[in-house]
Amino acid sequence: MIRPPLTLYLAAPRGFCAGVDRAIKIVEMALEKWGAPVFVRHEIVHNRFVVDDLRAKGAVFVEELDECPADRPVIFSAHGVPKSVPDEAARRQMLFVDATCPLVSKVHIEAARHHENGLQIIMIGHEGHPETVGTMGQLPEGEVLLVETVEDVAAVAVRDAGKLAFVTQTTLSVDDTRDIVEALQIRFPAIVGPHKEDICYATTNRQEAVKEMARHVEAMLVVGAPNSSNSQRLVEVGARSGCAYAQLVQRASDIDWRALEGIRSIGITAGASAPEVLVNEVIDAFRGRYDVTVEQVETARENVEFKVPRVLREPA
Repeated sequence: MIRPPLTLYLAAPRGFCAGVDRAIKIVEMALEKWGAPVFVRHEIVHNRFVVDDLRAKGAVFVEELDECPADRPVIFSAHGVPKSVPDEAARRQMLFVDATCPLVSKVHIEAARHHENGLQIIMIGHEGHPETVGTMGQLPEGEVLLVETVEDVAAVAVRDAGKLAFVTQTTLSVDDTRDIVEALQIRFPAIVGPHKEDICYATTNRQEAVKEMARHVEAMLVVGAPNSSNSQRLVEVGARSGCAYAQLVQRASDIDWRALEGIRSIGITAGASAPEVLVNEVIDAFRGRYDVTVEQVETARENVEFKVPRVLREPA
């Protein structure tokens, strides 16, 4: 059978970022050090394949701390948690390890510093996302106000327009956030921004790679989970960059082959919590149907690595 030709463009960078890699290592090292079960508050990262793999090794995923026994280790997810969570764990004398991404922790520290300086904070983020909940939960209620859109900026009610700062969720669309920041600065000229942009390097790099890749392809697939903010943003960036068909897939089995009929060039990327094994699975699925040529679209190289907590590097 003659297979139709297809060029697959692979975005680089794609997939795991340093914060996700660190969080997964923390769970694996905790299991090695303390044995199963190890409890994890919320999905360690937003990817079903990763979570199922860790569950098979002995991790137990829960949503709240009161679901964890006091005599077993508990790990806080890469997205970060409200301040009340480690406080409660300490009160219960639990052994806990914080797997919050250091770049999320940076936003927490920023928010605390602004609060100490008497500033009310506006957070640009998605309501209900664990990272947003965790960042807003660093400070007393009412000290962090959430905006999701430019329209929200016009409606937000602040305590003192002259004493404001803003922070952002690390996994947002760079372009959307730029528009919201501009609206904030127009309405509140005295507002203080972060010393260094809050959107993390991995989010920015993956979005830039998608923009470049979109110039070469007729369709784009983003390997990632529906509850992964950074993966969803990659789909949106692809569509806005002129890609007529941009879709999220968790696994190769999710590919809509009928929608791709007649297409000769497809871009593939992966969200920061999606492992490379799933990208390879998607590539193999295309190789089963097409005569595939693979091209790489590289816009940046990453060599960031975050250390795991000291408690896991010490002997048991």
